[in-house]
Amino acid sequence: MKKEIIKQAVAPYMQELAGLADQIYDLAEPGLEEVRSSGILTDYLEKKGFQIERGIADLPTAFRAVYEQGNGGPSFGFLAEYDALKGIGHACGHHMQGPSVIGAALALRDLCKDQPYKIVIYGTPAEETVGGKIIMKEKGCFQDIDLALMMHAAPNTCVDVRCMALECFYVTFHGVEAHAAMSPHKGKSAFDAALLSFQGIEFMREHVLEDSRMHYTVLDAGGPSNIVPGTAKAEYTLRSYSTDYLEKVIVPRFQDIIKGACLMTGTTCETERSYPFQAKIPCLTLNDLIMENARKFEAPQLAGPREKTGSTDFGNVMYDVPGCCIRTAFVPEGTAAHSQEYLDAGKTERAHEAIRSGSEILAGTCIDMIERPELLEQIKEEFRKRKQEEIAKI
Repeated sequence: MKKEIIKQAVAPYMQELAGLADQIYDLAEPGLEEVRSSGILTDYLEKKGFQIERGIADLPTAFRAVYEQGNGGPSFGFLAEYDALKGIGHACGHHMQGPSVIGAALALRDLCKDQPYKIVIYGTPAEETVGGKIIMKEKGCFQDIDLALMMHAAPNTCVDVRCMALECFYVTFHGVEAHAAMSPHKGKSAFDAALLSFQGIEFMREHVLEDSRMHYTVLDAGGPSNIVPGTAKAEYTLRSYSTDYLEKVIVPRFQDIIKGACLMTGTTCETERSYPFQAKIPCLTLNDLIMENARKFEAPQLAGPREKTGSTDFGNVMYDVPGCCIRTAFVPEGTAAHSQEYLDAGKTERAHEAIRSGSEILAGTCIDMIERPELLEQIKEEFRKRKQEEIAKI
């Protein structure tokens, strides 16, 4: 479909979409508190004829909105975040995501009236904190889509290739408290156990894949220096660009280190494990299609793909479903996310243009797959092969 036709389909909604983004920006609701932000998006989608489910996956601010035409066609998943950062607000641009994917969905609906397809918009809260998509996936979400698409504001218009799987552990060590001068022999130091675990991780670094990452910090040392601490608490973050390598190699070895630290000090421990972030299974066919549309719509500040990034709950979705996030430029190149510069640009004309650009790119990408069904089959086949290769690495 010609570029101008898609641009004309997005244009009539832009004033409303920019207004939605500005409202969400002003609310600046943090993760799991995005009650009004979520409501703004669902109310608008309901007025536009989407079927709405609110509070899905036992998350009050998560939602699912569906528009379906015919039967048997592709199911396009659009995911949107809308949580702000505590203390600084929308300094990551999440307020733009919902309006942008809604613009893509409405353009797709208005232009493709003869072919069967389904649009599923998932509202995904708390990306910045607990990783809402992880909880949603565990509750059965995202199984009804053929691919997952997102928009994220950025310093460049580009796509990502890989992200890091992440596991976070909180370990509380329990020993025996004693006076450090008068009766240290009666004590068993919980803090010693934590220190030994840190040293064990340092020795492990040489014997894992070089792009692995392991971090730790003391949350509670257990008291002043003249007391053998009876309790101590530490936090550990483990990462790898391979989900399976993290789960099958790094995590078990870390758990053995914790056990060893307890054995060496005569202590015990309790371990709390947070939600695991998985690594994306990249789909370069989809990346290329999206960037082809970015060039077609003359998106600003085009750049090559980000080969390696940090951790995101979108990785958990892309571990099961082919997906991609188009990053659309709205700040100068080199601007850091979670910064004052991001925040200051959040309600500018450039921010509104980034919303429009994301809508056009995602709508164009979906229409390409409707007009050329073999593209979606190629994407699915590449995803299947890459996931097999990922698992075979171990």
